[in-house]
Amino acid sequence: MFTGIVQDLGKIIKRKIKGDSIKFTVSPTLKNYLKDISAGESISVNGACMTAEAVNKNSFEFTTINESLSKTNLGMISENDFINLEKAMKLNSKLDGHIVQGHVDITGIVKKIIPLKDSYEFFIEFSSRFRNNIIYVGSIAVNGVSLTVAEIVRETKKSVLIKVAIIPHTMEVTNFRFLKAGDKVNIEFDLMGKYVQRILKK
Repeated sequence: MFTGIVQDLGKIIKRKIKGDSIKFTVSPTLKNYLKDISAGESISVNGACMTAEAVNKNSFEFTTINESLSKTNLGMISENDFINLEKAMKLNSKLDGHIVQGHVDITGIVKKIIPLKDSYEFFIEFSSRFRNNIIYVGSIAVNGVSLTVAEIVRETKKSVLIKVAIIPHTMEVTNFRFLKAGDKVNIEFDLMGKYVQRILKK
């Protein structure tokens, strides 16, 4: 489990294709970020729960298998790109964001970014198959960042367009500052909302 509060940016220093998987080597920005991480522990990478491998003082490795590559934007990450990192939540830690599993539901497309005086508006489009997983001012995780749906801008038979507001701090500490129109982002919808939808369908 995670909270959607990104702790650090990691730089991809190596990317190696192994069969239908990709092995990444990541160097965190913060010094000593990995001091309490051991091989085998979970870590959120752009909102996707990955297993840390071969952890040392300055870097760690993780492998993204075909299943995850098909559902996330990790397959599009290249060397020198930056990814959002969050360690697994402890039971006694603050829940500053919302409950995030690290199970990406779908990728969305950044359609437009509007810089305002003190914030930024991101417009993100995704399949209408997930229209019932969002509500106005409900929680959503985008690239592992806990956000609020500021507006449901448009709904059609094919797609849904939402708006999220990004404060300067979030732009500074996450890879949102590198995003541009046309980029893919990982989306995880609110856990409780998904259970409610499942129950209602039954």
